[in-house]
Amino acid sequence: MKRGKKYTEAAKLVDRMTQYDVAEAIDLVKKTAVAKFDETVETHIRLGVDGRHAEQQVRGAVVLPHGTGKTVRVLVFAKGDKVAEAEAAGADYVGGEELIPKIQNEGWFEFDVVVATPDMMGVVGRLGRVLGPKGLMPNPKAGTVTMDVTKAVNDIKAGKIEYRLDRSNIIHCPVGKASFTEEQLTDNFTTLMDAIIKAKPASAKGTYLKSVTLTTTMGPGIRVNTLKLG
Repeated sequence: MKRGKKYTEAAKLVDRMTQYDVAEAIDLVKKTAVAKFDETVETHIRLGVDGRHAEQQVRGAVVLPHGTGKTVRVLVFAKGDKVAEAEAAGADYVGGEELIPKIQNEGWFEFDVVVATPDMMGVVGRLGRVLGPKGLMPNPKAGTVTMDVTKAVNDIKAGKIEYRLDRSNIIHCPVGKASFTEEQLTDNFTTLMDAIIKAKPASAKGTYLKSVTLTTTMGPGIRVNTLKLG
């Protein structure tokens, strides 16, 4: 894969064989963000678990203290007085049954997170085939199936992110923007890592944190010293 001149120059700053301390890694991630837009800073965490086993699934949600730097659009499935509650909390879209054909047939996906009250999961379940593959299906573990729609919407707008294993047993999460200060990125990264370490399944054997990498949207990967995280 041919890389651009900016990427090549940025990559020279990073020693691929070195595992950096968090402070060094975050300093480098800011230096290697050379795109013309405000790049997202992401972390990729490979875990020593087997997600094919239910008891080794690692999944949850955490509120990043400084948010993600992205405006998140929230869709709430609710009925009765919960509709007004969701609207008052700042949900971008609120509805019920009438949204099914709009999403299923018209391909409407102008939202980033879906919240549902438990009594609406029968309706939302019919969208499983379209929401599931996009990672948009509400889930109690992530706090997106709840009667407390005010808290759910507030948390998401404040910077709540969901973490979950992909098929390769890797978690991919944003931890902010390249324009964030080093302190903001460090706080967000540490908050996420603490949550993932606490979520370690009891049945996981051997090394839990196999590798942790920080990168920007267009930048090179920077390996973080996992021994300093646990």
